[in-house]
Amino acid sequence: MNDRQPFVDRRLSVAPMLDWTDRYCRFFLRQISHHALLYTEMITTGALLHRDPAHFLDYNALEHPLALQLGGSEPGELAACTRLADQWGYDEINLNVGCPSDRVQNGRFGACLMAQPELVADCVAAMIETSARPVTIKHRIGIDEQDSYEELAQFIDVVSRAGCKTFIVHARKAWLQGLSPKENREIPPLRYDEVHRLKADFPQLEIVINGGFKTLDKVEQQLQSVDGVMIGREAYHNPWMLAQADSRIFGCRPPVETRHQVVEAMLPFIERELTAGTPLHRITRHMLGLFQGIPGARAWRRELSRNAVHKGAGLEVLDQALAQIKSFEKTV
Repeated sequence: MNDRQPFVDRRLSVAPMLDWTDRYCRFFLRQISHHALLYTEMITTGALLHRDPAHFLDYNALEHPLALQLGGSEPGELAACTRLADQWGYDEINLNVGCPSDRVQNGRFGACLMAQPELVADCVAAMIETSARPVTIKHRIGIDEQDSYEELAQFIDVVSRAGCKTFIVHARKAWLQGLSPKENREIPPLRYDEVHRLKADFPQLEIVINGGFKTLDKVEQQLQSVDGVMIGREAYHNPWMLAQADSRIFGCRPPVETRHQVVEAMLPFIERELTAGTPLHRITRHMLGLFQGIPGARAWRRELSRNAVHKGAGLEVLDQALAQIKSFEKTV
C-alpha cells in the first residue's frame, strides 16, 4: 500500500445513490457546497469493462472532491476498473459491500459480500495494488442473522489487514431476503452505538457513519465519535441543508448565500448541456428540492416537473419556476 495517498477529507459526504447521484446531480450539489465529498452512483465492473467507460466515468472537473463507487467481486476486474478510475482522476475508489438488491446479489456483490470477508480483502488488496489513490469500502453492520458486533469487528479486521483504512458504515443491517432495497433503508433499526464502538476498537482506522442523518447539528454531534458522516436521501430531497456545511464543518466560506444564487450558478452549465443535446429535465429533476420547506416550493416543483420534460424546453422554464418563488416571496 502507498502510505502517501492523496488526502481526502471525509468529514461530510453525500452517499452514492442509484439513479440520483449522476453527474448532473453532483454538479448541482457542488454549487451549494464546495467541500463535501461527492460519490458517483454505483457502477458495475461489467459496465466499465464491456461498454464505453467514458459514458460512465466522464464528469466535470468542478465536481471534485469526487469518489467513484464500484460494484463487483472479482479482484482482477476490480483492479482493471481501479486503473480506469486512476486515468479519469477520481479522488477515491469505493467498493460497494452494502447494496441488498436482488440484482446486485445475483451478481455476487453488494451486501452479500459481508459473508465473505476474505474475498472482500482480496478485492481490496487488488485495488490497492493498482492505485495510489485511497481505496475504501461502504458496508452494513451485518446481514441476515450474521449481525453480531463480533462478526462486524471480524469483518473489519480481515479487510483492514488487506490495506483498507477507511470504512463507511451504514448503521443498519440488511435482510437479503424478504425486504426490498427501500425497506432495507428504513425497517432495520439504526445502531449508531455499534459504529461508535468500531471507532473505539479500531482507532487507527477512519470510520465514517451513514444512515438517517438530516441536519448539520446531527452531523456535528456524530463527529465527536467518528471521523466522518455520510448523508444520503436528505441531501437529495433537501439539498439546501448543505448550505452551511462549508462554514460549519470545513471552516470555509459558503459558495452561495441564497437558493436563487444556486439557480444562477447553474444557468451557464445548463445552457452548455442544452447545446450539447442534453434534455432539460435530466438536470432539473435533481433541483426539485432546492426550495424545500419555504413558500412556493410546491409551485417550483410543479413548474419544473410539468415543463422541463417538453421537447425543446430551455432556460425559460427555470425563469418561470423562479417567478413562482418570487411571487410567494412578495406575499410573505
